[in-house]
Amino acid sequence: MTNKNPTLSDVARASGVHFSTVSRVMNPETRQKVSAEVAKRVLAEASRLGYRPNRAASTLVTRKSRIIGVVLPDITNAVFPPILLGIEEGLRKHGYLAIVANVGADEEEQLFVINRLLGQQVDGLILATARRDDPVIKLCKAQNVPVVTVNRSDENGVASCVVSDDVVGMRLAVNHLLALGHRHIAHIAGPENLSTGHVRRMGFLAAIEASELDASQAFVFESSGYSRECGKAALLELLRQSPQTTAVVTGSDLVAIGCYDAIRELGLNCPQDISVVGHNDMPYMDLIRPPLTTIRIRHHGIGAEAARLILQTIDAPDSSVLDVRLKPELVVRESTAAPRS
Repeated sequence: MTNKNPTLSDVARASGVHFSTVSRVMNPETRQKVSAEVAKRVLAEASRLGYRPNRAASTLVTRKSRIIGVVLPDITNAVFPPILLGIEEGLRKHGYLAIVANVGADEEEQLFVINRLLGQQVDGLILATARRDDPVIKLCKAQNVPVVTVNRSDENGVASCVVSDDVVGMRLAVNHLLALGHRHIAHIAGPENLSTGHVRRMGFLAAIEASELDASQAFVFESSGYSRECGKAALLELLRQSPQTTAVVTGSDLVAIGCYDAIRELGLNCPQDISVVGHNDMPYMDLIRPPLTTIRIRHHGIGAEAARLILQTIDAPDSSVLDVRLKPELVVRESTAAPRS
């Protein structure tokens, strides 16, 4: 009895086709060159024999591992699973797999993980951890590693990115509150060192400037992070400094949920006393009380587009850097209403 792993030649003999035909079938990018009937037979025989591609040997020949490293800042944040799903689906269509690493916000930890991924010979990186001036991206570019950022961008313009159009999103939120009659609108911004924090803040201010409001009627308070705890602390301080506020546009849904906590602690009600708008439309935002009005981001689409861009960058290293912005939409629920007269 032998433990020898089946080879492409074994699959070819069992299928009654040439070795080169089996090779095409086992590569998702060339499978369409073989008739569907033959491909189905080859795959069935490969499964029956227990054939597994020798990725190490393939990497030596092609110099490609067909593996992409995906680096997330917080996998427990409900924003990231649908982005990851879009990435994985997009990669699998072309025979690539993702290695996912959860690294947090610590810069040294991020660099450690990136170096380990590069040591595993990944063909490229998709980063959801990017800061506006990111040393990790500089490291990747210095080592000619294909890299794409997702959900966040780097301001140096050296890496393609896929993000939601945050300026449009903030305009939708502000215009919705203006239409309800609010005139004292505040924004709880995300950290300024992240593109999401910076661009959403700029989008909020631009929307206020384009309205008939006096800019002094709009208050911006920076949250220390995108968490429920940070949102609660931010709104408590915001209302201490700007007690006339009747509506708040937040930088994320988690921050908005924290605002709910602050409103209850103060003995107030949402939306009767303060309207709240979130950002992201994470799962179950329609089930909290009150259901959250928010800006819906196309998370799955962002992930799928990031997969397309990283494969394009791998195939054409000299291709132009792209800044892809997907259009968000306003989802109106019950956390916003006209201000008290």
